[in-house]
Amino acid sequence: MEKRLTRSELVFSMGFLFMLVVAVATFFYGVKIGAARTEAKYEPMKLLQSDVAGNAVAYQQQDLVSFYHTVYLPNREFQLQWFNVMDKLRSGQATDPVSSFKELAKLAKKQYSAASSSSVPTSSPLLNQSQLNVLKSLKLFEQAASRFASTADNKPSKELVVEIGLEAYYRKAVQHNLLAQQQYYASMLKWGATVEAAIPSEFNTPASESIKDWNSQPLLVKNKIIADQLVELQQLVNFYPHDLSTRVDELIASGEASRLKIKSVPALIELLLGTKAVRAGDFASGKTMLYDQELLPQLPFFFPENQ
Repeated sequence: MEKRLTRSELVFSMGFLFMLVVAVATFFYGVKIGAARTEAKYEPMKLLQSDVAGNAVAYQQQDLVSFYHTVYLPNREFQLQWFNVMDKLRSGQATDPVSSFKELAKLAKKQYSAASSSSVPTSSPLLNQSQLNVLKSLKLFEQAASRFASTADNKPSKELVVEIGLEAYYRKAVQHNLLAQQQYYASMLKWGATVEAAIPSEFNTPASESIKDWNSQPLLVKNKIIADQLVELQQLVNFYPHDLSTRVDELIASGEASRLKIKSVPALIELLLGTKAVRAGDFASGKTMLYDQELLPQLPFFFPENQ
């Protein structure tokens, strides 16, 4: 026969169940409160981390240096090999153009791989754009070199040089290479503006920069003007923009520009390029005399004495 609970037992059971429910509810409420307090405790840290990631300082010197070694230098190394082959073709010293172009195509592919593996900070968009143009240029140089590797056999060297200058892949490769250089030097200007208030973060080169205005500019601006002019002229050269800046300043300082009655910087640039009066290393030769007090990022091509 089923035994019924007494009144006292029933009250005790109900009380026990009530206390159990309260205990469980209290436990989960405590967990919720604890979680909320923990979240509140770490929320400032999360916000700080988010703020740091979202407001990373753009165009830091370390970014410029890293870009130099991982993107600019692979491109520069390819350029020097390209110029070497072109010089041999012009002088008639190229004994095997087909092999030379095959090697150039391989090198362009290799340098593309090196430059594409570099991680450029998104906080510095000009550096990102420069990297993209370097990659486009190297890819186009590879295509141009491959094309001439298949057509250069038995062609006179001088004829090849003319054909290369007219070839579509080559011309686009030059265009992207010059844009990459322009963007890199514009990035240096951005960096300079964070260090010295007198340096503008941007500079739009006028159609005809006067010598008077040029003389008042810091070297970082002068270099940007040169990079802009090389884009305008679509002239890929085997020296740095600051080598050309140095020759312009030397021509002005010597009084030669005045004697020739040249009043604009573009005219001086065209004269120097047309007479092949600029050499790689001109900046290093004139740096102490002309630019001893100039602000420059710690890039190897600005401080060859440290290499």
